[in-house]
Amino acid sequence: MSSYEDGDRFEIPAAGTDDEDLTAQLFRSAFRPPGGPNGTTHRWRDMEPHQAEGAWQGLASWVRWFVATYKLTTSVVPECWWRHSEIVAELYALQRAELASYTPDDSGLGPLAFHERLPHAVERLRTHCRSAGCVGLQAHKEPVLRVLRTDEQAFLEWQRDHHQLEADF
Repeated sequence: MSSYEDGDRFEIPAAGTDDEDLTAQLFRSAFRPPGGPNGTTHRWRDMEPHQAEGAWQGLASWVRWFVATYKLTTSVVPECWWRHSEIVAELYALQRAELASYTPDDSGLGPLAFHERLPHAVERLRTHCRSAGCVGLQAHKEPVLRVLRTDEQAFLEWQRDHHQLEADF
């Protein structure tokens, strides 16, 4: 085993003539047009019914795989996961991240990045499950919809200004 002084034989090859070439080489999948081999990521609230049906089918299949593969308990993904929008949002984000991490042009860092972030997502799912209350009851607890009012006079007056520090403070 040999040892090297700092800098000896540790050159980083240039990817091109400017930073944009290097960025493109490192993050090629970020520059790929949407709708590639892994499909398009949608906001649930913007989906048409035909898009939602396909997204639900894909997500349900993926969640089934995810729970089995990572041996997740009901305290992470409850049986009624699909009835809780916050859990659906987290699982959909995970699904899309996992799919994006396995692209033909990935150098192998995509799966590693996914797995580095996975414990944080699992903890968020646990928090959502505790808030939902279904696990302790061993039955679905219908979430209470909370809709914030934006038509109150105080808010209407408040929104007339940005309420941020000025640049010259």
